[in-house]
Amino acid sequence: MTNMGFLGTKKKPHAVCIPYPAQGHINPMLKLAKLLHFKGFHITFVNTDYNHKRLLKSRGPHSLDGLSSFRFETIPDGLPEPDVDATQDIIALCESTRTTCLPHFRNLLAKVNNSNAPPVTCIVSDGAMTFTLDAAQELGVPEVLFWTTSACGFMCYLQYEHFIQKGLTPLKDSSDITNGYLETTIDWIPGIKDIRLRDIPSFIRTTDSNDFMLDFIYRECKRAPRASAIILNTFDALEHDVLEAFSSILPPVYSIGPLNLLLKDVDDKELNAIESNLWKEEPECMEWLNTKEPDSVVYVNFGSITVMTNEQLVEFAWGLADSNKSFLWIIRPDLVGGENAVLPQQFLEQTKNRGLLSSWCSQEQVLNHPAIGGFLTHNGWNSTLESVCGGVPMLCWPFFAEQQTNSRFCCTEWGIGLEIEEVKRDKIESLVKELMDGEKGKKMKERALQWKELAKSAASGPHGSSFRNLENLIREVLGENVTSF
Repeated sequence: MTNMGFLGTKKKPHAVCIPYPAQGHINPMLKLAKLLHFKGFHITFVNTDYNHKRLLKSRGPHSLDGLSSFRFETIPDGLPEPDVDATQDIIALCESTRTTCLPHFRNLLAKVNNSNAPPVTCIVSDGAMTFTLDAAQELGVPEVLFWTTSACGFMCYLQYEHFIQKGLTPLKDSSDITNGYLETTIDWIPGIKDIRLRDIPSFIRTTDSNDFMLDFIYRECKRAPRASAIILNTFDALEHDVLEAFSSILPPVYSIGPLNLLLKDVDDKELNAIESNLWKEEPECMEWLNTKEPDSVVYVNFGSITVMTNEQLVEFAWGLADSNKSFLWIIRPDLVGGENAVLPQQFLEQTKNRGLLSSWCSQEQVLNHPAIGGFLTHNGWNSTLESVCGGVPMLCWPFFAEQQTNSRFCCTEWGIGLEIEEVKRDKIESLVKELMDGEKGKKMKERALQWKELAKSAASGPHGSSFRNLENLIREVLGENVTSF
C-alpha cells in the first residue's frame, strides 16, 4: 500500500476516532485509525477512562504513549467502575454513553483544538455513538459513522422501524420465542433473501414496548443518515447484494474491509506496536499450535461479551472431549454469568494431552495458523471476518445482537458454517466430527479458502474494491476540509 502522504498540504488532516467502549468495537476502530495515520492523518483516539486503565493494565504502563501524531485521549463513560476486569453491562453502557458523553466529548474536542495538534478536520465515530454527530455539526467538520457489524447485520438493524410498524416486535407473548413464531420468514428486507425472524438481530425478542435496546438501535439508526458517510468492515464480493441495497437508503456506504488485510501492507514498526487487547494475551497458545499437525485443531472462542451457564460450559467441554479432536479453548474469566467457570476434573484429565485452555490470545494469529481446522464461534463480526480471512470453517453458536444474522449468512449464503441448535454434548460431538472430518466439513473448507482469496483480492491495491473504497473515502469525505492532497 502506498503512503499517499500530504506533502504540500496547507493543513494536515486530523481525524478524531471514537469507538463504542467494548473490545469488538475498539479493535476495528484502531485498525482504521492506523490506516488513516499511514495515509498522512494526525490521529486522536478516544477511549473511555475505564478502558484506558484496562489497556494500561493488560499492555503495560507505556502502551498508550502513542506517537507524536497518534495520540490517545479519554472521556468518562458515566458508569461506576466495576470491581472485575470485564466488559460492562451493555444496556447500562448504551444508556450512559447516549445520555452523558456528549458534553465530555465537546470539551475534549475544544482541548485538542487548543493544543499543538493540527485542528480537527473530521470525526470517525462508532455507529452506536451518534451523539458525536452533534459535536461534528457544531464544529463544522464531516463525520463518518463506522458500524462494526456485517452489512447484513446493519441492514437488519435499519429495518427495526419497519418491524415495529408491522407489529412483528415487540412480541405479543414470551411464548413466541419457543412456539415456532421465530421461524416466520421475512422477504422484504432490501438485499436479503428469505430470512427467519430468529435470524434478525436478537433485540427484537422482547415483549416490552419500552425495551431499551430496541429503542436504542431504532434511534441510532434513525440518526445514521445525518452522517457524511457510513463505513463497514466488509468487502463487496461477500455482501454485494446488501451493499448495493444501501444506496437507496443511506448516505454513501463504503465497504473497506477486511481492515486486518489492508493493514498488512503498513510497514511502520512504531505504529504496529500500538495494540488494543483489553485482556493480556497468553503467548503459549502459538507455541502449542506449532506442535500440532495441519488442520487438526478446533479453536473455541466465544468473544469478549458472550456469557453462558456453567451447565452449557460443561456440555461444550464433554462434546469436545468425546470428539477426540485437539482443541484450543479460550475461557475468559467472566465467561460464565455471575460465577467462575468450573470445568469437571475428569474432563481436564481426559483431555490434558490434546486440549489447551487459555484466558486470551491473539485471535488473528491463531486463525491464520496452519494447525487450525475449524472454529467454534459466537459469530461476532470480527471473529467471523477473521475466520473468513484465515480460510477456516465454523461451528456457529450466536449469542446476541446481529450474531444471529452472521450465523445465518455463514450457514446458508456463504457455505462456511454449521449451526449449533442445541448445546448438548452428543450434538456438539457430532458437529465437531462433521466440521473436521465429514463431507460437509470438506466442502465448507473449500468454500472458506475461496472466500479467503476473495478477501485478499478486495484488500489488494490498486484495483481491489476495499482498497479503492478507502482511497475514495479519504478523497471524497475525510479529506474535504483539507486544502489539497
